[in-house]
Amino acid sequence: MKKILMVALILALISPLIAIQKSQIEKELIRIHDLQRKAWNEGNIEGFMAHYWKSQKMTYQSGDTRLMGWDALLERYKKVYPEGNMGTLEFSDLIVHVLSDDSAYVLGKWKLKAESWTREGLFTTILKKMEGGWKIIHDHST
Repeated sequence: MKKILMVALILALISPLIAIQKSQIEKELIRIHDLQRKAWNEGNIEGFMAHYWKSQKMTYQSGDTRLMGWDALLERYKKVYPEGNMGTLEFSDLIVHVLSDDSAYVLGKWKLKAESWTREGLFTTILKKMEGGWKIIHDHST
């Protein structure tokens, strides 16, 4: 009986700490997506890309396209959205799922709006905490 009480006490003490850590991670990942939005809206593709894992193992999928690597994604963004034609980016309905203290994913909606066009869809980003902070290791946008 003493062992059960001891385990219950330990869990009661640890649970609030875990909840606080989860909340901090959620806030950080929302902040990262907000920094991306701001960089995009300033026309700063490199600033937007700063939150992706700068590796050839980073993946991006959209429609029937799969890209491998940070450089390939940067090239795609520069080709599809030349300077002056990037539109205004909005993220909404962000839902953060913390999987562990160093991995999580974010679900959300994106919307790009310019004078003559609007594009929108859903996204899932998978993030990993690495040296230097949280980085997007996979992005799936529709």
